Amino acid sequence: MFVNIQIKLTEVAASVETMLKKYFEGTTGELAEAMQYSLLGGGKRIRAFLTVSFAEMFGGTVEQAMPFACALEMIHAYSLIHDDLPAMDNDDMRRGKPSCHKQYGEATALLAGDSLLTMAFDVCASNTYVSDRSVRLAVKSLAMLAGHLGMCGGQEIDLAESVASYEELKHLHALKTGALIKAACLLGLYAATDDPEANTVSAISKYAEALGLAFQIHDDILDVTSDSETLGKPVGSDAKNDKKTALSYMSLDEAVVEEDAVTRRAVEAISEFPDSDVPAQLAVWLMSRKN
Repeated sequence: MFVNIQIKLTEVAASVETMLKKYFEGTTGELAEAMQYSLLGGGKRIRAFLTVSFAEMFGGTVEQAMPFACALEMIHAYSLIHDDLPAMDNDDMRRGKPSCHKQYGEATALLAGDSLLTMAFDVCASNTYVSDRSVRLAVKSLAMLAGHLGMCGGQEIDLAESVASYEELKHLHALKTGALIKAACLLGLYAATDDPEANTVSAISKYAEALGLAFQIHDDILDVTSDSETLGKPVGSDAKNDKKTALSYMSLDEAVVEEDAVTRRAVEAISEFPDSDVPAQLAVWLMSRKN
């Protein structure tokens, strides 16, 4: 079944944006303002989309998936705030506007990221539309995949600039980018069931790992082929910071071929599931994104 991914992404993003705003109702002060500045009003909500899509793929509902999806977006926003800081990638622009630390200062940006991370687990643990076991599975997966065994661990490898081969770069991306994508997919599964089969978890993990790598390769390509206006952040930042990318180990044409091959692996990983059209088509659509 063909699905217009762009339209469905827009619909899910609008629902997520509405729900995220509700979590801040009644809050005031600069810290809450800084949190919302980075969390709201931008981004494709790919991770939230994956959570909703995998929930629906296994018979769950948007209502069951939405708190988990919002938690993922909070953690993603926190990671971007910290990633842009001078001590990290030192980027002044994000999604076409000043980075959080340029708008509010480094101290407030640090606290905004910390607060979004903490708030994410509150939102995740407060999902009343699923069983307590589903909540436990979601919280555990999110904590592991966002922490030192996942996203943060990948960021540390990136900062250490110790990548010496494409294989090591793939390991870096599996942690830094792929881990949170894997969390998004698994949280969608847990929204639908609190007793998933091991082979299902394995297949979803393979999809997420391949999707994360393809996503990062595409980012690497855009960093040298796009422009700042289209990308919403400075181009060439990887070269400026002497970061290893896929293009450090292959030509641009080879990177395009590699992205296609990895995307095919993602699609094949979930092909056995009858309702996998949306995640499969998302993987293909992501190869055409401009930012």
